[in-house]
Amino acid sequence: MSSAIGNLFRLTTFGESHGTFIGGVIDGCPSGFSVDLRNIQECLNKRRPGVSSIVSQRKESDEVEILSGVFQGKTLGTPIGFLIKNTNQKSKDYDNLKSIYRPSHADFTYDKKYGIRDYRGGGRSSARETANWVVAGAIAAQILKTKGIDVYSYVSSVGGVDVSEDYVNLDLDSIYKNEVRCPCAQSAKLMQDVIKKCKNNGDTVGGCVSTVVKGVPFGLGEPVFNKFQAGIANAIMSVNACKGVAFGRGFSSSTKTGSKENDKFIVNSGVVSTKTNNSGGVQGGITNGEDVCFHASFKPVSTLMQSQNTINKDYKEVAFTALGRHDPCVVPRAVPVVESLTAIVILDYYLLNKTTKISDL
Repeated sequence: MSSAIGNLFRLTTFGESHGTFIGGVIDGCPSGFSVDLRNIQECLNKRRPGVSSIVSQRKESDEVEILSGVFQGKTLGTPIGFLIKNTNQKSKDYDNLKSIYRPSHADFTYDKKYGIRDYRGGGRSSARETANWVVAGAIAAQILKTKGIDVYSYVSSVGGVDVSEDYVNLDLDSIYKNEVRCPCAQSAKLMQDVIKKCKNNGDTVGGCVSTVVKGVPFGLGEPVFNKFQAGIANAIMSVNACKGVAFGRGFSSSTKTGSKENDKFIVNSGVVSTKTNNSGGVQGGITNGEDVCFHASFKPVSTLMQSQNTINKDYKEVAFTALGRHDPCVVPRAVPVVESLTAIVILDYYLLNKTTKISDL
């Protein structure tokens, strides 16, 4: 199903950008877990618009209402239903787009696939949907933390400004201490300047979100069609504007020789590890116990506050200028979304792995 993710830990979502509600149902959450509802809201606050000068100024409280599956603060093992009310839609800002196919948007493809589309804010194709993922991801992350697994995502590149330091030299606890969500203060300042310049010019810019997962046990993932990295990539490529996912050294490894790129096994105090982590913690589609590391690239936001040429539903050329409130760079707000999807996928693989050996039953 296109609106669901996961196997044992499964999220199904619904709603449109300018509808009354968005929401979802989480299946497979283990029973008896004490859910921190305040933490879920804190995660949503990191994703919501209107929180800084470099993101969309749509004002949504994103207050989540848990409808089922939680009693006296603990999960029941039954489906967890939740709603998030849309309160600050300005649908009239999209009236001029009823018959226009915006460049690089989903307007044309949705129209051709379904024969109808909700043009208000992009409807189901809007990044508004990602708030649902954060709710499930927050719960998944809380469960993973009890297993010693922590997910960190951060902005590592914007418009050609890159964080040159390896993540081991960064303070990952400082990610949310600036508007860009970058743990390198110097790079964050340069990135913010790039974003503000684009915003002032009515333009947009892309970038990269890097993720590090600490405490991942060995053995997660399957050897053929359900490889660990394939599950992560499938989820992260569902994020709006994401155009690529690379593990470890990623595409740069294609320029190396095996003698330089191979991760050599070593033993310290009886514990097996690798001297390097060029493969990003995954070998043969299965986690090897090292930190899981991957990078997600995001294209510039498609909505420009400039005049653009395109075609309408009658295939006639037209010029238009977008209205409304939009992100000049989606990357900072994508950070909690990538974190959430990563947590959902890892918890799902963790639960699946518990059924692979007779000793786990």
